[in-house]
Amino acid sequence: MIAATTALLVIDAQTGLLERAHRRDETIAAINDLISRARAANAPVVYVQHDGGDEDRAWVGTDAWQIHPAILPRRDELLIRKPASDSFYGTRLRSELERLGIGRLVVAGLRTEMCIDTTCRVATSSGFDVELAADAHTTRDGDHLSAAQIGAHHNETLDDFGNDEHVVVVRPAAEIAF
Repeated sequence: MIAATTALLVIDAQTGLLERAHRRDETIAAINDLISRARAANAPVVYVQHDGGDEDRAWVGTDAWQIHPAILPRRDELLIRKPASDSFYGTRLRSELERLGIGRLVVAGLRTEMCIDTTCRVATSSGFDVELAADAHTTRDGDHLSAAQIGAHHNETLDDFGNDEHVVVVRPAAEIAF
């Protein structure tokens, strides 16, 4: 991937989602490593906060809805609230990224099969290259697949997903440069 102006996108790293997440502590550590390296490189760190869906509607404003205290944004970092799995849908994310001149997104956060997957796919069709940090996204066990299976499936499925111009590349967080 040719270097472009890069932003780290931290999706739904919220207390209530992380408390039941697979590999919670390891995921928090990987996200924090990405945040530290992005900040050191003066790359924007953009936080996206999920406002809820059918099962979560009442949670806005609760402790569970808050960004996890181990992953808090700084005052100068963008925090964008979203109503759906797609971080671009109904938000100012695209306009903020365009304003910042971003061409490449590093993606981390929760939930793999929902917001991570959807945002990565939409990002490529919205004109962004994506690097998904393989070990910095997570979910919880589902009815038919374990969280580990969901993560492995999405890392395999999303790697090299895209179009003729923009693609998702999946690699370990430690191998991602800003």
